[in-house]
Amino acid sequence: MPWNWEDPNWPNFSYDIHALYKFEAAFLLRSGEFFGAFKHVTQNDQANLRIELISEEALKTSEIEGEILDRDSVQSSLRYQFGIAEDQSGVPAAERGIAQMMVDLYRKFAEPLSDETMFAWHKMLMADSRTIQVIGGYRTHADPMQVVSGPISHRKVHFEAPPSEHMAHEMAAFITWFNETAPGGARALPALTRAALAHLYFVSIHPFEDGNGRIARALAEKSLAQNLNQPTLIALAYTIERKRKAYYDALEHNNKSTEVTDWLIYFAETVLEAQDNTNKRVEFYVAKTGFYERLRGQLNDRQQKAIARMFKEGIEGFKGGLSAENYIRITRASRATATRDLQDLVAKGALTKTGELRHTRYYLKLD
Repeated sequence: MPWNWEDPNWPNFSYDIHALYKFEAAFLLRSGEFFGAFKHVTQNDQANLRIELISEEALKTSEIEGEILDRDSVQSSLRYQFGIAEDQSGVPAAERGIAQMMVDLYRKFAEPLSDETMFAWHKMLMADSRTIQVIGGYRTHADPMQVVSGPISHRKVHFEAPPSEHMAHEMAAFITWFNETAPGGARALPALTRAALAHLYFVSIHPFEDGNGRIARALAEKSLAQNLNQPTLIALAYTIERKRKAYYDALEHNNKSTEVTDWLIYFAETVLEAQDNTNKRVEFYVAKTGFYERLRGQLNDRQQKAIARMFKEGIEGFKGGLSAENYIRITRASRATATRDLQDLVAKGALTKTGELRHTRYYLKLD
């Protein structure tokens, strides 16, 4: 089976530019809406919101690859990287590494791409690896670089990348393309088109032994940020992870040809959905701030602990709502005390209540 890099046109991708017009326009419009909303958040809240958004991306880009990280550790490392906390002692290497990469991406988005940029990211991501032969460099092994699934006896090859001996040439061409297609470059491309192509182009080369997916998504976000001339804080990995199968299906569908209109449309739709998710998260955070201001000094320690736990669940909240049993587990209160606390939270407008008896559930009441 021929792969896209075996196509005589490689790496010159072809696509229907007209199919992307409406997506490009929508992207710029929604970007303006996000930056406008973000400016209405106080400086202190902006710093906290930045941590929330970046940590969610760090967690989800890792989760896409099957790596589950600790949220508190990632956020602790991010606070240290941004100078909000004094140390990051006790943070595991994996959480520290992904936080370092995300902060480097945020701070240096405008810099031209280079081997050194990606080598540094790879070192951060592989900080706790004991199986990777080359860390901070392109792969050199003679074995084919394949994306496979299934048991050994029935392995399915979803993709085979160019041989390791081609990496220097392939990556030199990729870096040149990435920088020349940036705003003001010799071959400047619209935001979504460039980000989508950057992601597919990079993963098709698959230059590292591991970490290619995470770096590809970071490159897509770097590309979008360069086109907007500021960090996007977009929930791209969060959105991809929620529909992970569709993501891998789209990649597999488009790794056999250099005609990639389908991939560009998929990626554009995903980015627009990610923008909607980002805007919802900003609204949620603003509502959270208003919630605490409205109820300042009115909650006891148990109630504060339970409310904080509910906010930690994010926009989705507890699956099926907060139950009295949840409240008891979180606060270690007696059932009678939990009942009084919950009734008080409803009376104060902190929670809304649905159902009766054992089917009673509680939800945050946000403006």
